[in-house]
Amino acid sequence: MDFNEDDFLQLSGLQHFKFCRRQWALIHVENQWAENFRTTDGAILHENAHNGGFFESRGDLLITRDMRIFSRTLGVSGACDVLEFHRGKIGIPLKGREGLWQPYPVEYKRGKPKEGTEDALQLCGQAMCLEEMLCCEIPQGALYYGEPHRRTEVDFTPELRQEVTDLLIEMHDLYQRGYTPKVKPSKSCNACSLKELCLPKLLRSRSVSAYLRGAMEDEP
Repeated sequence: MDFNEDDFLQLSGLQHFKFCRRQWALIHVENQWAENFRTTDGAILHENAHNGGFFESRGDLLITRDMRIFSRTLGVSGACDVLEFHRGKIGIPLKGREGLWQPYPVEYKRGKPKEGTEDALQLCGQAMCLEEMLCCEIPQGALYYGEPHRRTEVDFTPELRQEVTDLLIEMHDLYQRGYTPKVKPSKSCNACSLKELCLPKLLRSRSVSAYLRGAMEDEP
């Protein structure tokens, strides 16, 4: 089944959803948002990558930034921080360029490489969108972390691709139902920019927006 554009979710939400389903719902279902140092620092890092008019050629390497991508099969849209094209024996033809060029997505992240797979899932989702758009195979990409200032290469394995698909199915279901999951408080809550909006210790079944409206109505 293909999704209509009106039903597309934000591809970047994969990272939020894997990290915390409630965080994702607060941002993408309830449209709540709050910033802390981590989100601000990350936004600055992305500003350096997102320059929509940027295109650079270095011999057998072409670099473009902020390329818009989508997948009707997955029902998502977003952008690649950096998309490289490496000339070689495999890849796709590019207008005005000789040979074949292999797409290679690069996602910029703040801090250090994480123990979880949330960043790799987002990058893999980008590759799956590009494969659908460009009719090619993309086996690898890279995550660039701002603190060590180096790349971590990611293999887009069948297991990683399946997890992307499974998570997006769940995301579409929650979004269509307008449902915000409950959460079990953990150490990661302390670093979350939505901690005060989330109110994890209350574990309320109703939405945060409904709770806030109720609190305002109760004020004298």
